[in-house]
Order: sequence, then structure tokens, then C-alpha cells
Amino acid sequence: MKRMGFVLVVGGIALALTCSALAQNAGDTSNYFVTYYSNNVSGAPDGTVRLINDGDSGSTLWADFYVFDDSEELSECCSCPITADGVLSESVQKELMANPLSGPVRTRGVIKVIGDSAGNPYNPTLAAGLHGWATHVQKATSGYVTTESPLADSNLGPDELYGWTMPYICQILIELGSGYGACSCTPEDQDF
Repeated sequence: MKRMGFVLVVGGIALALTCSALAQNAGDTSNYFVTYYSNNVSGAPDGTVRLINDGDSGSTLWADFYVFDDSEELSECCSCPITADGVLSESVQKELMANPLSGPVRTRGVIKVIGDSAGNPYNPTLAAGLHGWATHVQKATSGYVTTESPLADSNLGPDELYGWTMPYICQILIELGSGYGACSCTPEDQDF
């Protein structure tokens, strides 16, 4: 009977150590995020998207930005590098919506971010390790209020990644836009 108890205790310890090791190695595998921007108007505070590379891969990752206006049209796209354990801060007004392909700068829309290990927004190589937050500008009774929230972890389906999709439209936007449609990147670890 004592032997059976000993075997159960040793087996329980082994199981606990195995589960603990699996939990430690089961990091966040997210590679696609969404947020919104609003009140992108003169006199309002600037919205911000901040991303970190958690360093788990030990290498540089890129944040591929795809910025849509409120008519669901891709206005700008780009790929910004973030080294392991680095921080990237992007201004909605100065980097992500300063150079739209057509028409005036839109006041609201959607920002999508793909974690990419190759730095090619036309053909991203999906990579986990990015985590992000965005500030949102809300109209108040008098003036504006800024809030911050994590980027929403989303599901990137084949319809959005392959074929007539964000990366493909981004390529057309950049190649045919005569300089318009390409967002810019703030140097890493610097605020704009």
C-alpha cells in the first residue's frame, strides 16, 4: 500500500511539472489585431498605436499596418520593424493617415495589424510576438477625451490574407499610388 501511495505521489509531481512546463511554453500565438481611430480632426488630440515585440522569437518582427477609412477602403499601408523587446509608437495623424491614396484624410476608420517576420506587407509571413494598445479620441461635451485599450486579437482568415485581399490591395496601392497610400514609420523607441 505504501508503494502505491509513493507511485501516485511521484506520478502527480511528474504531471504537475509537465503541465507547468507546457504552460510556460504556451505563449500567445496571436498575429492579427484590429482597432479603430476616431475624431481624426484638426484641434483634437492625436490617436496612437503602440506595439511591443515580446522578444520570444529573439528576432525583429514587423507590424504590417493596413488603415481603412469609414467607407471600408484601404487608405494606407506599410510595414514597421520592431526589434526584440522594442517599442514602436505610431501617430494616427502623422504616420498612419497622413498620406492617403485618395481624397481628404478621413476622420474615422479601422486599423488592422499583422505580425510579420519578413517585413513585407504584400506577402506577410505570419509571426506571433507582437502586443499592442491604441488610444482613442472621444468627443466630449466640451473638447475631447482620450482613452486607451488593447488591440483586439482577431482571426485572420484566408479570405483576408490571400487573393484579392489586404496584402494584394496594399501592393496595388503602393505601386500605383505615385507616392500616396504608403504610411510611414516612427523610428523604434521614439515617440513621434
